[in-house]
Amino acid sequence: MLELELQQYLLHEYPKENARCEWKEFKNLKNSFCGDEKDDVISYVSAISNMGGGHLVIGVHDETLEIVGTDTYNYDRQKAILRLTERCVNLSTEGLDIDEFITDDTNLKVWVIHIPRHLPKRPVFAHNKAWQRIEDSLVEMTAERMAVILDEPIFCETDWSAQIVSDATIDDLDEVAIAKARKMFKKVHSRIPEAEVNDWNVETFLSKCGIMKNGGITRAAIILLGKYESAFKLRPAVAQVTWTRRDEKKDVIDYEHFTVPFILTVDEILSRIDNLTMREMPGGTLFPDTMKHYDDYTIREALHNCLAHQDYTIQQRINFVENPTYLYYSNAGNFIPGTLENALTNEEPQSYFRNECLCRAMVDFNMIDTVSRGIKKMFNEQWRRHFPMPDYEIDATKKKVVVRIYGNEINKRYTDLLKTNNSLSLWDCISLDAVQKGRFIHEDVAKDLLNRGLIEGDAPNYTISLGVAKATRQLQGYTKQKGLDKDKIKQMILQYLKNAGSDGAKRDGIYEYIKDVMPQAKTREQQLRILGDILNALSVDKLISANGRTWFLNELL
Repeated sequence: MLELELQQYLLHEYPKENARCEWKEFKNLKNSFCGDEKDDVISYVSAISNMGGGHLVIGVHDETLEIVGTDTYNYDRQKAILRLTERCVNLSTEGLDIDEFITDDTNLKVWVIHIPRHLPKRPVFAHNKAWQRIEDSLVEMTAERMAVILDEPIFCETDWSAQIVSDATIDDLDEVAIAKARKMFKKVHSRIPEAEVNDWNVETFLSKCGIMKNGGITRAAIILLGKYESAFKLRPAVAQVTWTRRDEKKDVIDYEHFTVPFILTVDEILSRIDNLTMREMPGGTLFPDTMKHYDDYTIREALHNCLAHQDYTIQQRINFVENPTYLYYSNAGNFIPGTLENALTNEEPQSYFRNECLCRAMVDFNMIDTVSRGIKKMFNEQWRRHFPMPDYEIDATKKKVVVRIYGNEINKRYTDLLKTNNSLSLWDCISLDAVQKGRFIHEDVAKDLLNRGLIEGDAPNYTISLGVAKATRQLQGYTKQKGLDKDKIKQMILQYLKNAGSDGAKRDGIYEYIKDVMPQAKTREQQLRILGDILNALSVDKLISANGRTWFLNELL
């Protein structure tokens, strides 16, 4: 629209400044977005959120609403929303959005930031302070206002999963699902005598888990334990996971729909994945790690999170797509922690959940935990395996969360760096992962990685340092002559026997598997004697046993 038309629109929609609406020039967001406290964007977002939510209009004169335009620097809408949730502690993503306007005649840009109300009992902080508006002034929150927020009830909305399904009875629940739930409950609550749990009838057991109330069956009970046909009693909500397999061309080659009882069907879904065993050679050693493309905990945790935190009122299915090199998960609803950084750095458990009743039951059934460690553990597992970090796409506007779990390396330099550098932190790995994927990293982070020789190049086109790959290749010749130490060879043998299962393995087969990591200066006979000593040591430690000439892993016997 034209500049005059935009000004008239803004005057109509945001006619005056008050505690819930602010006009600001902020001609350059490079220094004004996260700049001086009390005089930057994040301070005003904190204040408006703490006063019940509202709007911040940027690029206009703060008295006349005359359009002056703003330079958004390197921010786009999604990047700005992410930055706000990173810098404004406790800011909800529910309703957080930015409208961008550019005048056709004068090419001036105006942003309108729509700011949600603070969450119950959770004031929003910027620069480690909670802010509010008093008349025309932005001030640090008063004790009175803070008390009002802290005294609010936690649950302002009804827990959808805790509602009773009026026409549902015990007969709508699957007996096998209930049996598995009881088994998992005993595992989680080991301090309750097993005989006591066994004596509970079905109604008592479900009531103890909070998914049956006064004889009524909750939606959470249907989702986890309901028979196939009972899913229809949740309508118009959709309780469905669609698994799809795609080839290299992104063409669908197989698919299947799964529904309740999810305590059982999750295993069916995960069994569809071609999670093949692979051997990889870590940098600086010839010790081959035998592992599957995907870590079992990670892929299960991601799917369980989709089920637990899905916003079922949006009436969308959960999607689980198997691609040649990664798994794709998506569920409806905003990301409860707000940002991935919040999820990874929060030192205390999440204080509230969208589906409280469902989440608590999933905890009782050993499907998830509620101490906020699941996502961080997924990242740590990928780090341990030297694989790319999970990708999270959090779209507050579309109310959608997407996760990608990778089962192959993307960039060999990144993989080699993780294998050879023990000084890296998790955040180092996340930043390097962004570099290998060609994504933006903050200039301060880039400067640190450049100074440490971990990346090279110029902004924004950084790459993993070539020196890392060179150093990795130099180490391999040394290791080949020296061979692995006996402890690592023991690990290889145990893994080999585990893969062999109940068939076991003969000594010659074990030797063929490990001979490349034995000291190369030794003869075959010397290597076989070393192997014999190692097998005997493992046998003494009662880790393996021999039946004739075949060796077995004791835990499989």
